Amino acid sequence: MATRFDAIIIGTGQAGPPLAGRLTKAGRRVAIIERRRFGGTCVNYGCTPTKALVASARAAHMARRAADFGVAIEGSVRVDMAKVKARKDQIAGRSNESITAYIKDMDNSVVFQEHAVFVADKRLRVGNETIEADTIFINVGARAAIPPIEGLGQVPYLTNCSILDLATLPESVVILGGGYVGVEFGQMYQRFGSEVTIVDRAPRLMSSEDEDVSKEIRKIFENEGIEVITGAKVEAVARDGDGIRLTLSDGDGRRTIAGSHFLVAAGRKPNTDDLGLETTAIEVDDKGYIRVDDYLRTSVDGVFALGDCNGRGAFTHTSYNDYEIVAANLLDGDDRKVSDRFTAYAAYIDPPFARVGASETELRKAGRKALIARMPMSGVARAREMSETQGFMKIMVDAPTSRILGAQMIGTRCDEVIHCVLYVMYTGAPYTAIERSMPIHPNVAELLPTMLKQLEPLE
Repeated sequence: MATRFDAIIIGTGQAGPPLAGRLTKAGRRVAIIERRRFGGTCVNYGCTPTKALVASARAAHMARRAADFGVAIEGSVRVDMAKVKARKDQIAGRSNESITAYIKDMDNSVVFQEHAVFVADKRLRVGNETIEADTIFINVGARAAIPPIEGLGQVPYLTNCSILDLATLPESVVILGGGYVGVEFGQMYQRFGSEVTIVDRAPRLMSSEDEDVSKEIRKIFENEGIEVITGAKVEAVARDGDGIRLTLSDGDGRRTIAGSHFLVAAGRKPNTDDLGLETTAIEVDDKGYIRVDDYLRTSVDGVFALGDCNGRGAFTHTSYNDYEIVAANLLDGDDRKVSDRFTAYAAYIDPPFARVGASETELRKAGRKALIARMPMSGVARAREMSETQGFMKIMVDAPTSRILGAQMIGTRCDEVIHCVLYVMYTGAPYTAIERSMPIHPNVAELLPTMLKQLEPLE
């Protein structure tokens, strides 16, 4: 006999808890299922702990740069990884405790700390119980993808999760992957004091971004002492004493590199392979992502997929926006869709990289009639005053309508500056809404109007 609920939520990542709160307040009895830590990736393995580590790494970096600002520090800068980890654990722990209390104290809900498996379209086995509902929300997230490399199963490799447990500083770290996870951990550990090598099969770092972005990030990294190897495939991994040895192949043949630790940051994989979806009519693509429409509905009526597992975004903010879309349509009588939102994200390297909307490469490929403006960070007074002049900003505008199509920025505070552009894009206003504004001086964002006065045809 199955226990019946009004709704079932599988997973407590960023979309799950607020959705449960809305549903229970609307009088619906909800089953909330979580097999690991409440809060999902962001709170436990992603944004919260990693950005705490990034802050510690920046503190070490700025301490080494103290003389640039006329500040004398006696002796060398030493990083105590045990204390760095303790700080990170405290910050992430408070977030986990908060979301755990919120979920467990929620009225009109039942919490299952078990693994859920579908046994039919609207029925699940959770531990020793069977539950069912007409409305089900799948919010199971994703995990590190582990590539099929010879010998990988015989070496102690790290992932974005297990590296968070390190309480001692690695002598050297080899990182497989030059995407967002790889570059953040790479710069972080170089600043902590490890020797870092990043290996990527793609021809450049952050290969999904414009070439000028990739080149700038590589320059920043190499200036800090990070070795970057692109266009190389890892053929095999083996133990090398207490460390590891990688065999690489590229256009020049084979070679080996070694390190004390090996971080695999070669992409993500949705947590859908052990959900029992084969017992349902819920469709997945060839990578395991659950297929959804513009309203996040799956191929089974009443079943929705939110967050990383639907392949429509791999960030905390896209997951939370998934919740907002579903809640608006089901509870508010509103009409919100995935297609309403613009691509937007940041990589929390230092200086940070941020993007919204279309890239320059995409616009050129589409043959779009567009305008473009660029500004080096060396042209920003606030950046010069902070002695942080690495990077640039660029913004693209649709020539016929004057609406902003996208922006990419790498520079101090650009993870915040990008929102000036993002918000104007959502209003549908022309770029002149920024260009004719009077910003506050001195600031990084104040150069956006100046930059937009320099628009030129994208050729």
